[in-house]
Amino acid sequence: MGYVLVLGANSHIAKALAEKYASYGYDLYLVDKDPENLEETRNRIAEQHGVDVQLLKLDITEFYNHRNFYNSLSPKPFGVISTVDYQGDEIRAHKDFLETKKIIDINYTGLVAMLNIIATDFEECGSGFIIAVSYASNKKEELAHYTYKSAKDGLTSYISGLRNRLDKAGVNVLTVMQGLDVADPEKFAEEILAAQQKDKDIIYSKEAGNLAGLVKGLGWK
Repeated sequence: MGYVLVLGANSHIAKALAEKYASYGYDLYLVDKDPENLEETRNRIAEQHGVDVQLLKLDITEFYNHRNFYNSLSPKPFGVISTVDYQGDEIRAHKDFLETKKIIDINYTGLVAMLNIIATDFEECGSGFIIAVSYASNKKEELAHYTYKSAKDGLTSYISGLRNRLDKAGVNVLTVMQGLDVADPEKFAEEILAAQQKDKDIIYSKEAGNLAGLVKGLGWK
């Protein structure tokens, strides 16, 4: 069925999504800055589902390396899932621009750089899917993490534009809006996969839906 590339594969939701896609027969590229922490996950998924699982190292802030990284993938992925996330230290960011830059580069700039490369390849192939996890917050969380929130808002807008661009090429782009915590990553991963398979545009976790006042429970547009 092809490979799914998972960026930021150390997160709970990334591991749950990797498990779900493997159960459907997809091979996996699990990508993280510290892939050695994924050895147990790789071994378990490969053994349980009989798929190929490769661990790959990538620092999303090393923009100069993105194209070489993607060109090194053989075969190229059929789909990409981004769960890259760095909340950072908001208080430190007030006084240290390097922390501000790190928050923005990990949550927005680095992903835009990487996804531009992938999106162009998918567009030329006329197939594929992109899933990007973003963030919805309440007012209290906004105040506590507004630099982080601004980067995620930028990502959400970028993904919306990417969806419009790739729609004519037959590439599905799904935005996943979640809160700071997801109570049941396995259940949410199943719902994300179902939304992607149905070519949905956006899905909210129960927590994000309640925060945004957009849905009761969980739903998608």
